[in-house]
Amino acid sequence: MELDLTLEPLRALMHQTGAFLPRLLLAAVIVGAGWVLAKAARLAVVKALRAINFHVLTERAGIDGFLAQGGSRRDTGELFGLVAYALVLLAALMLAASGLGLAAVTDLLGKVLLFVPRLLVAMLIVVFGSYFARFVGQSVAGHCRTAGIGDAEPIGRAAQYAVMAFVVLLAVDHLDVGGGLIQQTFLILLAGVVLALALAFGLGGRERAAQWLERWFPRDRGAGR
Repeated sequence: MELDLTLEPLRALMHQTGAFLPRLLLAAVIVGAGWVLAKAARLAVVKALRAINFHVLTERAGIDGFLAQGGSRRDTGELFGLVAYALVLLAALMLAASGLGLAAVTDLLGKVLLFVPRLLVAMLIVVFGSYFARFVGQSVAGHCRTAGIGDAEPIGRAAQYAVMAFVVLLAVDHLDVGGGLIQQTFLILLAGVVLALALAFGLGGRERAAQWLERWFPRDRGAGR
């Protein structure tokens, strides 16, 4: 009788272990299959983007050059492949955690999994927005050169940076990071820069502003017409 009481916890432990091992094995199979599928998804996304010449768009938008300057050996298409890889792998991990009965881990992975598509859309916004910003900058600079306005390149770059700032704000807003704190901070900084420039021109830069206006819109050209 005493021996049975001593062995009862051991029997319960062995029973629980026997019931848990199949689930653990199934979870390992799910993670392994998910890893293989994630690698296949990354390769498929990269090849698909190459097939539609997506890398040409990112090169013209300047994003690949920016990544290269930052020390990254991957281009934008490979980054999208990594996002697809993470999406599939997170889904596999969530299924494995659910099979093991890890509710807290499943909820956490579910929240991260819902964030990945938003990240993908934000990346697309930045890519196409960067291309559009560069197009706007080149168009503005070309128009200024055609109209005979000096400092065409700085004006074009200013237009490009303004559009790019708006694009980044849209991407961050889509990510919904910080509950609007980043957007408000950006708007405050932008208002501060505009106010500083206005005060600089109004108080100490009137002569410089007059020189720029004279360079951009010469009076003799207007009188000759």
